[in-house]
Amino acid sequence: MCGRFTLSTDTQKIAEVFRLGHLPVIGPRYNIAPTQPVACVRIPAADGERRLEHLQWGLVPPWASRPDVGASMINARSETIDSKPAFKHAFRRRRCLIVADGFYEWEKIGRNRRPHYIALESGEPFGFAGIWEHYQDEHGSELETCAIITCGANELLAPLHHRMPVILPPDVHDAWLDPEREDVAALRAMLGPFPQARMQRHLVGPQVNRVGNDDPSCIEPVESEWLFGA
Repeated sequence: MCGRFTLSTDTQKIAEVFRLGHLPVIGPRYNIAPTQPVACVRIPAADGERRLEHLQWGLVPPWASRPDVGASMINARSETIDSKPAFKHAFRRRRCLIVADGFYEWEKIGRNRRPHYIALESGEPFGFAGIWEHYQDEHGSELETCAIITCGANELLAPLHHRMPVILPPDVHDAWLDPEREDVAALRAMLGPFPQARMQRHLVGPQVNRVGNDDPSCIEPVESEWLFGA
């Protein structure tokens, strides 16, 4: 799964990796949590232009009775994304890349949970495979939301959790973002685990457990003994 992630990369680099025509306005974030705004690259209009915009993390389907259902829909499983009512229509026509440069996962050790920080070996930003939706309530208030797609974990992540977020390499970004592409089999084929040899992880401290902590200390490596007070 994916419940927290980071984005602190220089905006020039983000524009380069995601081939954006303008520099995005993004402040550094070290503890991005569900229901918060997240940076998404998408092609929302027929003009085919990539845009980076902020959407709320936690997908709210157009038919939802209330917007707070998004808090329970931060992730969508790759295996069922084309059949689940909440996700299938967005999967066919409203796909996005949720921009990140790392994410967290928690390892269970007895009664303890140790947070790990995971990033690419290169240190570059990357795009989670995502879907987005447009919601309008009975009063006309509008909300755009998104969810991160998950798949089975690779060898690096498996000791921590059986699932991981789908990371899409740049060579499939065009196909993923294309709103006219509706070949479900081809789209699902993109949703596998990222190669573990191109990723890295390390233990971090308990600061990340509190959503209010959002600074570089969240990603600093620590010794495992320190976490247990040894």
